[in-house]
Amino acid sequence: MLLGGIEGGGTKFVCAVGDETGRIHQWVRIPTIDPAHTLDAAITFFKKQEVLRSEPLAAIGIGMFGPVDLNPASEHYGYITTTPKPGWAFTDVVGPVQKAFPDLPVGFDTDVNAAALGEQRWGAAQAWDTFIYMTVGTGIGGGGMLAGRMLHGLIHPEMGHVLLTIRAEDPLERGICPYHPNCLEGLACGPAIQARWDAPGESLAPDHPAWDLEAHYLALALVDFMVTLSPQGIILGGSVMHQGQLYPLVRQKVRALLNGYLVHPRLETLEDYIVAPGLGDDAGVLGSIAVGQAALAAD
Repeated sequence: MLLGGIEGGGTKFVCAVGDETGRIHQWVRIPTIDPAHTLDAAITFFKKQEVLRSEPLAAIGIGMFGPVDLNPASEHYGYITTTPKPGWAFTDVVGPVQKAFPDLPVGFDTDVNAAALGEQRWGAAQAWDTFIYMTVGTGIGGGGMLAGRMLHGLIHPEMGHVLLTIRAEDPLERGICPYHPNCLEGLACGPAIQARWDAPGESLAPDHPAWDLEAHYLALALVDFMVTLSPQGIILGGSVMHQGQLYPLVRQKVRALLNGYLVHPRLETLEDYIVAPGLGDDAGVLGSIAVGQAALAAD
């Protein structure tokens, strides 16, 4: 059975055809330009794959940067809503895909919820039913599961926009988020690192002060999520987390902030509690395939 997945990000779309075992058969990376051209390129990829493989897709799943409308009863279901990304506010994402494949179930969720579902099905969260997946990259988003159900609610989690206290020695006077001067995303996303140090994060040395500050902001947010949701584990993915030195730094700062208040054997070192994605950089697109698989099961 072939399933399609679209991981929609602010800088690129990753589209893939895979199967129910989590194996990717073919994929393509598409630059995120204007909505019409980007979505058309994604649809063209899936049409071509059906012809090449002489096998129709069973479903397509979409994990999309947000905010998005996940309410099936809403007139804007399947839309990106109030994103700050130029040209993408109130863009219908599901509609064009459904029109191109009218007989297929099309699943839709946030990119981070999709990645969380992929990790729970095939990756680092297979033993957990209550956990958080957070991506730290061009933006910061968080999703996950609570008692085996995806985190949705009134809208969906926007964990990147929890408000933090700006550290006194931070070179930034305010974060770069246009909505909030001191939210996690505005202070700790990749573009914030560049704005603060006038250089991309990947060019900074592992012992650069950028990483202690980055770990501090991430740890502040993670502790808030831990005492609120009591997750069985936290997965940190995204391009910023390619800096492997961040994981021990974040664990160290989380332990210090908890100050012994939460007691559990797995919280003693946090080595198997705050972890990297088991699916690596494929978590998002494999998660989108899992969203399609879930839509097929519910159809």
